[in-house]
Amino acid sequence: MKVQVHAIHFTADRKLVESIQAKLNKLETFYDRITSGEVFLKLEQGEGKVKEKLLEIKIAVPGAILFVKEKARSFEEALDLALNAIAEQIKRFKAKITQVKAAKTALDIPE
Repeated sequence: MKVQVHAIHFTADRKLVESIQAKLNKLETFYDRITSGEVFLKLEQGEGKVKEKLLEIKIAVPGAILFVKEKARSFEEALDLALNAIAEQIKRFKAKITQVKAAKTALDIPE
């Protein structure tokens, strides 16, 4: 899967980008028809020295775009939260597609 990582208003560390790529590639174990993915990394302005990290993942699959947004103290933590959420969305999407196909074949409706 092709993944684009966008760091908004800062330069992302190469290790972070490689980690994101590797973890997103594992999503293909849930659904093998994922076409592409985009990750947006943002620093949220905070009052203290530690800024909140905002991570958004957008996954394109045939017929839909799945999206998740997570906020945490580090990008790695936000990535783990977002991956759990997007994996659940992928599982639900795949189950929905499987149900629709099963219903169509049961009724003999051509696709």
